[in-house]
Amino acid sequence: MVIANDAVDKFPSGPRRKISSVATLIVDGSELVVRMSEFEKLEAVHKDVRVALSAVRVVRAVDDAWPELRGIRAPGTGIPGVVAVGTRRGSFGKDFAVVHGTGAAVVVELAGAAYSRLIVTTPDAESVAAAIQGHLMPSFSAIPPPT
Repeated sequence: MVIANDAVDKFPSGPRRKISSVATLIVDGSELVVRMSEFEKLEAVHKDVRVALSAVRVVRAVDDAWPELRGIRAPGTGIPGVVAVGTRRGSFGKDFAVVHGTGAAVVVELAGAAYSRLIVTTPDAESVAAAIQGHLMPSFSAIPPPT
């Protein structure tokens, strides 16, 4: 099930060839997948990222992806305010980001996975976060006690 697309023109004007990149969040069976275009895979120096849905702890939409980025990009591509694609490392462990331009993003917080968080820009972040949330098993702490 495709949940989010983020289409960005790398060269919005001028005589240069237009290169589109699309990061997509997909629920594939019991996994959440960050599916990247071939260009984004080059930017990230990484293949598509797959995590178990059981590792997802929190899914939230944010108005601006840039404040969510933490650590040092290694490996990947980064131009502040323009693009941040790839692995980000720090004392927290590792995050994976596919951020193009400014705007809304989905932040997925994980436990027991190779990454601590996934950050993916998408114009419809609220609906994407809700759709992913809808695929998660309810937490026992979220179930009210019997009365």
